[in-house]
Amino acid sequence: MPTQLQRKPVNTYHHGDLRDALVEAALRQAEREGPEAISIKALAKQLGVSQPAPYRHFADREALLQAATAEAFRQFNAIMREAIDKPSKRSKLSRFAQAALDFGLRRNGIYRLMFASRLMACAASDSELHAAARETLALLVESFETPAVGLLRERHALQIWAALHGVISLAEQGLLTGQVARVTREELIEDIVQQTQAALEAAIAKAGA
Repeated sequence: MPTQLQRKPVNTYHHGDLRDALVEAALRQAEREGPEAISIKALAKQLGVSQPAPYRHFADREALLQAATAEAFRQFNAIMREAIDKPSKRSKLSRFAQAALDFGLRRNGIYRLMFASRLMACAASDSELHAAARETLALLVESFETPAVGLLRERHALQIWAALHGVISLAEQGLLTGQVARVTREELIEDIVQQTQAALEAAIAKAGA
């Protein structure tokens, strides 16, 4: 009879396993209680490892947060890729924006880890965090479905990203209910999408005149 593979005992980690476990645990903590609640000491206890063990993989809390944020961006990018590739009568930009809105409202703790902290500003430009964030911007630029003319797509991508972030942040703080204008957050985002697409098309036409 062939020998059965032994299952690794729960809460035992070797080499890179603990690093990945810490990153995933940090993301779960951010989603439940916000990024402020992430603590290396608490995560070590939760994972059943010694207090010094996490420091074999991360120099400090900020290093762990940067790794967790990079992973959050990669997961976010996978969701955005699925959204813009899915067959639909709506534009890719609309699908990207609505998926980002949904992510920001449903998983706000992780969203704040990604977009409402100074981790990006403090990370090296060649870090995995910056690489993952650049992929997000590339997906947004791709979703415009227009030819590349100078940096017009990038410029309008930044405009819509700023608007998206504003809507998500205001909604999370309870400052954007839409009651005054009788508009839902989804309808507001769709208005922003259509206005941005029209402005980009006009700018491309002007550039080609």
